[in-house]
Amino acid sequence: MPDPFHILVAEDEALAAMALEDFLSIKGFRVTLAGDGIEAMERYAEDPADALITDLRMPRMDGHALIREMRARHVTLPVLVMTGFLTQDTDLTDERWKPLEILSKPVNPQTILETLRRMLGVPRTA
Repeated sequence: MPDPFHILVAEDEALAAMALEDFLSIKGFRVTLAGDGIEAMERYAEDPADALITDLRMPRMDGHALIREMRARHVTLPVLVMTGFLTQDTDLTDERWKPLEILSKPVNPQTILETLRRMLGVPRTA
């Protein structure tokens, strides 16, 4: 059996992060949690992930800065943004950030799962 996909979750709301970790673990993913962008960069350096799920508003290093840092090092890392604070002036829709998907909070866990599977090329039945 192949190793499960490793998902790094950068989310400062602890309960939301733990709920997402539980859900994705049940669905067969390996999940690492980080409370902000700096911690996410540290966790990634210790154990690289196959995809990043991040909030935009976080302390110390926000999601925009985290995505810029990740893209500078890992150009093709799939990034799933979950935010309640998406503004019209965001540059995240620019092609240079792809592969990147944006979901507005509150997000249905099934939508997160389907988006992750699509970004990672995992069949629906997996």
